[in-house]
Amino acid sequence: MTTSIINSQNQAQEVGKSDFKLQDIIKSLPKECFVQNPLKAGIKVLTSVLMVAIGYVSLAIAPWYLLPLAWILSGTALTGFFVIGHDCGHRSFAKNRWVNDLVGHLMFMPLIYPFHSWRIGHNYHHTHTNKLDEDNAWHPIRPRVFEGWSKTQQWSYQIFLLNRLWWVGSIGHWAVVHSDWRKFRKQDQSDVKLSVAVVVGFAAIAFPTIIATLGIWGWVKFWFVPWLVYHFWMSTFTYVHHTAPDVPFETADKWNQALAQLHGTIHCNYPKWIEILCHDINVHVPHHISTAIPSYNLRLAYKSLQEKWGSYLHPECDFSWSLMKQLTNQCHLYKTDFGYQSFNEYYAEKQISQ
Repeated sequence: MTTSIINSQNQAQEVGKSDFKLQDIIKSLPKECFVQNPLKAGIKVLTSVLMVAIGYVSLAIAPWYLLPLAWILSGTALTGFFVIGHDCGHRSFAKNRWVNDLVGHLMFMPLIYPFHSWRIGHNYHHTHTNKLDEDNAWHPIRPRVFEGWSKTQQWSYQIFLLNRLWWVGSIGHWAVVHSDWRKFRKQDQSDVKLSVAVVVGFAAIAFPTIIATLGIWGWVKFWFVPWLVYHFWMSTFTYVHHTAPDVPFETADKWNQALAQLHGTIHCNYPKWIEILCHDINVHVPHHISTAIPSYNLRLAYKSLQEKWGSYLHPECDFSWSLMKQLTNQCHLYKTDFGYQSFNEYYAEKQISQ
């Protein structure tokens, strides 16, 4: 067992024996963190719309050898659309629910992402962050779960991680989870149906129009590849937010909400242009302390957390290829009360036990 895992468990025991609650952390934050500013929210929307427009113009005029740069720009700018919709889903974009729902649907439409189904599922992740068998975001797989899979499923999962295909993870999540309203509670199904109808209607109009005017290549060039870039960032952000060799996931009987949100959420530094286009979504710890904090107040809240709760925060990391190699090399399966193990460690342990 690594020293970092032991330290995390010691912190969990310390918190569990005290009256330390998530509400204590929330109360310690400056009140300004929770203030919604319509002007700042509007500037975020205008910034994203402008940058997406610039991205599409660059796609239209760029020679073939500059298309990769134009795709990266347009896809990353589209990720900003998602972040604005993300605020709407948490009702931190505007005070009026109908404004949140309207803007959320508008931002999610080009991404073909049903707003309400994502909102409902994502809020569940916040309620059960880093809880084994409950967290529905990018969660670790336990050996006993892995062993219950078919050989094909096991092989696919190993290929997925060992070949560093994490960046397609959110596409699978999008395809399987968000369009089937039968997976939701009855009281939520009408909202989910509405959101599915909105994106289906958008695709039914936009896709044939693009193909009719620009051809199949036009659809690939102006929508599909930027959409893949968006999913690269969606997968990467989601993966890195809660995954590290020393980030603990706990069973329900040992799980502590305050520690899960404070220590189990990772602050990762990305290049400045990504932070700007994606509206600081990777200043993620304060967002897990309270979803009521708008994206434009996340840095203020994080500074306060560093000052008052710094000893509980997970060390920061910097986005890099070496970081992604570390995660995909080490974080394969998760043993309760031990931590992550690689496939090599798992199979070696199985051989010894046989």
